[in-house]
Amino acid sequence: MSRLLSRQQYRDLLLGLGLLLAAGALVLWPSEAMEAARTGLALCGNVIIPSLFPFFVLSTLVVELGMSRYLGRLLQPVMAPLFRVNGACATALALGVVGGYPVGARTAISLYQSGQCSKTEAERLLAFCNNCGPAFILGVVGTGIFGSGQAGLLLYLGHIAASLLVGLLFRFYKPSQRPGRGREASVQFQTARFPVAFTRAVTGALQSTLNICAFILLFTVVIRILTVSGWLTGAAACLSTLFHPLGLSQTWAEHLLAGFLEMSTGVSTLTSGALTGRISMAAFMLGWAGISVHCQVLAFLGDSGLSLRTYLVGKALHGGLSAVLISLLLRLFPMDCPASVYLAQQTEAIAHLDFHTALTISAVAAWAVWLAFLALAVYVVKKSSGKKSSHPV
Repeated sequence: MSRLLSRQQYRDLLLGLGLLLAAGALVLWPSEAMEAARTGLALCGNVIIPSLFPFFVLSTLVVELGMSRYLGRLLQPVMAPLFRVNGACATALALGVVGGYPVGARTAISLYQSGQCSKTEAERLLAFCNNCGPAFILGVVGTGIFGSGQAGLLLYLGHIAASLLVGLLFRFYKPSQRPGRGREASVQFQTARFPVAFTRAVTGALQSTLNICAFILLFTVVIRILTVSGWLTGAAACLSTLFHPLGLSQTWAEHLLAGFLEMSTGVSTLTSGALTGRISMAAFMLGWAGISVHCQVLAFLGDSGLSLRTYLVGKALHGGLSAVLISLLLRLFPMDCPASVYLAQQTEAIAHLDFHTALTISAVAAWAVWLAFLALAVYVVKKSSGKKSSHPV
């Protein structure tokens, strides 16, 4: 089979057959496809655009104006020994933790393309800096799906702890490459003037947000078609049969496949079964992020030359470690409160979030992070000026 797939004509044949089946599915289930597209548009308009656009503008300004270098001077003693990256890479970590998918990945790629980190450092960053945002985990998953703020808090703590563990593991990726060394890191970085940087930030953020919305629409329709056609159920049956010795039932296999493709859709299906198992699977889905998010990151990678394989390995480790950590946390902090009326809301609660509320929360958070970067830059500049004045030449 592998020899057949290695030949170009057979790959083209399978691709053509897949496209033909996709076209046939759209003809057979047009109303379901249109309804899924409307749900995806509502999700993008009410949540994705107001949540991600301010952070994309912020991340571009931080990189273009050189504020990441000031942060790098301050955090070099922390980032270098822990993750084996230079201090400027802390920008991707900070924005990835606060901004959500895929802000961290986009910032890491921007740092590499501007010459502020080497190729190896950028690949290490991609493995652990692309994280789910706190608003989604605490609000939508914790309160909206599991009906418990404690569940959301445990999921977020496990998610961030697993991300940092992946970063510690990837410090051994290409260990011969030291922080700040290499041909890529030696590129002279030139800061842009604010009008130029601001224009690039706004136009680039809009393009990036539209790319993400396109993938969300596509995968929303794909999952709906796979569900109504019965393909998802059939694939789940095969998967449960294969992993039956491990206790994987068909219902859990369907949840897993949905989350494997699209994170928010998969998490929203976790409405029945043992609470511990549902939270652990939600932790895996949040860490893995889903094929939809990976396609968004792939659109940013483009022809940068960074390894997609390293990124995917990091996300798989993130998902597995998140599930393990959540299992341990649930033993220390058992969940005794049942999920309540929030279970019926699922993805509709995400899609119908008020636009102004989402935009306000995102903009306030972005401004807070911006002011923090500005304060750090002023602090480092004053500190450097004080050292020069106390040691005259």
